[in-house]
Amino acid sequence: MSEHAHQVSERIGPGSVSVTRTGGRTYEGLNERGATVRIGGSELEGEHFTPGELLKIALIGCAGLSTDRVAARRLGDDYAITIWAHGVSDPEENRYTRIEEELLVDLGGLDAGDRTKLIDIMQRAIQRGCTVARSVEDSIELDTTIDGTAV
Repeated sequence: MSEHAHQVSERIGPGSVSVTRTGGRTYEGLNERGATVRIGGSELEGEHFTPGELLKIALIGCAGLSTDRVAARRLGDDYAITIWAHGVSDPEENRYTRIEEELLVDLGGLDAGDRTKLIDIMQRAIQRGCTVARSVEDSIELDTTIDGTAV
């Protein structure tokens, strides 16, 4: 596979990203900070993300960033969280109609009232702060659970 450079655009500005073809059904994504990601079709072997996987990573990454400060304030800066996105595209519609976000964070050390309050705060933080979820909310049903609680 030969190397292909990302061509420069006159329209590059804040938030611009690019992909460039690196081979048959394979691309490399690049952001302005120099981070790269390999993108390819689901039928391909090797280490890469499909565009649908990147959409789901964008959703849950945004959920994590949106809840990070409020959770750290109550759980401590070293709190652990893993966020999953579950769902496959609808083959008949050729689009995602539903994605489930699952925030795995142990809130067992909180009393019931504080746990309920933090889950509510985290849910509102996602609703207000997650640009990606807000961008797709009219076209994809997003269901979220936090520490096993549907919100």
